[in-house]
Amino acid sequence: MILLGRHPCVAMSIENLDPAIVAAFPTGSRILSIVQHGDTNWSTGFKVDVEVDGKEERYFLKMIAREDLVGMAEAEYEGQKAISAVIPDNALEPIAWGYFDGDETKSWFLTHFRDLRARTPLLPPLVSIVKKLHQESVSPTGKFGFHVTPFYGPPPMIVDWTDNWEEFWTREFQSGLKYVQKMLGDDPELVEVAEQFICTVVPRLLRPLQAGGRNIKPSLCHGDLWDGNIQIDAETQQPVLFDPCPFYGHNEMDLQCMRSDRYAIGLDFVDLYKREVGASKPQEDFDDRNALYAIRNDIMTAGMCPQWSSLIEKAKEEMRRLINKHPEGLGGFKGDMTPNEAWEMETGNEGPSKLRDEILGEGPPLKCQLQ
Repeated sequence: MILLGRHPCVAMSIENLDPAIVAAFPTGSRILSIVQHGDTNWSTGFKVDVEVDGKEERYFLKMIAREDLVGMAEAEYEGQKAISAVIPDNALEPIAWGYFDGDETKSWFLTHFRDLRARTPLLPPLVSIVKKLHQESVSPTGKFGFHVTPFYGPPPMIVDWTDNWEEFWTREFQSGLKYVQKMLGDDPELVEVAEQFICTVVPRLLRPLQAGGRNIKPSLCHGDLWDGNIQIDAETQQPVLFDPCPFYGHNEMDLQCMRSDRYAIGLDFVDLYKREVGASKPQEDFDDRNALYAIRNDIMTAGMCPQWSSLIEKAKEEMRRLINKHPEGLGGFKGDMTPNEAWEMETGNEGPSKLRDEILGEGPPLKCQLQ
């Protein structure tokens, strides 16, 4: 066992390449070389050169050796498969995934090798690619979710199928709150402001998307769309999207990373995307929805990366800002539906305490009332 970065990996050479991986290459392949390749946080990547019928081919192999993350291989395979079906020139076409032979605590993912360069792409072509992914993808169930569990870094997402976007996002947000406290310790202040945020801001900004005659399409989202997961193919000079955290969701959630200036692809992309694609209705809520989605990303990043733990305070500030902006919650919505109509349409007549039990788990009722 050797240690590569923050993650363990079985020492790799041609001689000890796992039989399950070898079987994934074309019949009659002769492995020429295998060298570590790429900068990954939760797995280890390798470039594998193979000779097939006298012709040399190159592959990229990713291996996961943490038992709690073993599902990443299947998630990446299924995510890349879905994405490459829509934007084949701008995604990695997956070949196979599996567990190590006789050891399901380790897994692997195989794709064709592409010579990618870490360079920020031009925004107009990137917007066109993301627009195509969002608009031409089709949820197989017509609902929000995904058929396997994706990972947003180490934590798995909750992607059970639902036709209610507010429900999807809220349960994932709560999962992130639990994760960050597991990593950084209990934070009663975070819990308190988050409960108020879930009571007031979340229904105010997300419920109108699917009420009052409005609706949103479940679009295939990359799920972790930032400059570190977008590089340029040296041969085609096209942007390539990789390392997805895939799900069918509200397309605007794919802009969650771009609100922060810590990313190379930022608000200029958001502005251009909005011009090219348009904002979901109610359009006037676009910026606040973007802020809401960005809060979730900041919380998750704080849990994953100790150097970014200060993002928790930023998330609290943003939640308070939106709470102060929308103190009446759904009752402050000025659109073409009443709050009671919206509540009945989305949750029935169960009331906020039941919603809290389902989404937040055990605990006292939320300190808010239906407006």
